[in-house]
Amino acid sequence: MTSPTAKTIQIYLPTGEPRGIRIAEITTRIVQAVLIPRSDLTLGKLRRELAFPGIYFLFGEDEEGAKPIVYVGQTEDAPKRFDDHNRKKTFWKTAVFCISKTQNFTQAHIRYLEWFCMHQVKTVNRYALDNGQVPENSTYVPEPMEAELLDVFETISTLVSTLGYPVFEPVSRSNDKRSLFYINTRGCDATGELVEDGFVVRDGSKCRIELTPSAPESVTSNRQRLLDSSVIEERVGMYIFLQDYLFPSPSAAAQVVLGASANGWVEWKDKKGSTLSEIHRDTNEDS
Repeated sequence: MTSPTAKTIQIYLPTGEPRGIRIAEITTRIVQAVLIPRSDLTLGKLRRELAFPGIYFLFGEDEEGAKPIVYVGQTEDAPKRFDDHNRKKTFWKTAVFCISKTQNFTQAHIRYLEWFCMHQVKTVNRYALDNGQVPENSTYVPEPMEAELLDVFETISTLVSTLGYPVFEPVSRSNDKRSLFYINTRGCDATGELVEDGFVVRDGSKCRIELTPSAPESVTSNRQRLLDSSVIEERVGMYIFLQDYLFPSPSAAAQVVLGASANGWVEWKDKKGSTLSEIHRDTNEDS
């Protein structure tokens, strides 16, 4: 696997608001990404970038689901399409619209990118795809064009992630067993990894079903969301993780695994028995 190369990303704030409309681009690439909060949709539709063909993403949360949601689409009339989604879709809070700065995206380009992005969302499985099933790729593009579009996709992935939505990044990327931590107590057998934006419990991890009397109510609700989203399932008196899953903190992960109130910085230990806190922090205080 090749190492990522250094990049310069320019983010322009047309309204001066850091949480408002943002326009991002890698200075040496042709792709430009326009982030529009739903609350700023009226102003965002006036942006000239929305007059060009492009691919877009709607991001939001599912109060009952375990994962954030994304809808992937393509359009040659972004203001009209966003108005339609504003009327019909309730989940989304942010739209990201990606165009070619050289204005050379055709219908074939954006249809292929739409299909490929949906396919990648399903493959990575970090976000729930609101589109439903990914259709077959019915758009033929010549091999040179496909190679170019895959390069465009890499830029889109980088820009969307930089804007706060790592929809195409696997939740766990390390193959180094030295970075793994374990919970092997109270009948549990779980493996996890500390990552940039939380703590990942690995596919195949086993956690106890029974809750301790002092377990927070959040443990029950979190487990139910994981069950409803098919992240975990009950097997032979245990809950089994069916996929890697990102928790916001080591403690949130440990509480679901143990069915108890827990300090994840102490409960997660490496193969030598050192705690996560001893490896990564100077104190045992959870945050």
